[in-house]
Amino acid sequence: MRTLAESVEVLAVDASCTTDTLTVTLSDGRVVSAPLAWFPRLLDATPRQRANWELIGGGIGLHWEAVDEDISVASLLHPENFARLPNTRMQPPRKRRSAHAARRSRGG
Repeated sequence: MRTLAESVEVLAVDASCTTDTLTVTLSDGRVVSAPLAWFPRLLDATPRQRANWELIGGGIGLHWEAVDEDISVASLLHPENFARLPNTRMQPPRKRRSAHAARRSRGG
């Protein structure tokens, strides 16, 4: 007999920014942080612009009108699937290890 697991979508319920970090509180209680360097528009925004965000899609993402930035919860939970990370220092640990292994195999 097959059973289907109900898919539960995790939503954003709150967000804040420091000068270098975006922090998002999720509906399941998790708190996810990412460097603002991943989001150049937010990095270049003023503190007031960063503080002026709104939920989109009932919490599937966040929107900053003043800087035209949209960030989905999915991209925060799985950045390797969504973000073009500028260098290996900013990539999630799994990506960093594979990039390091590739350099070693090339003799770099």
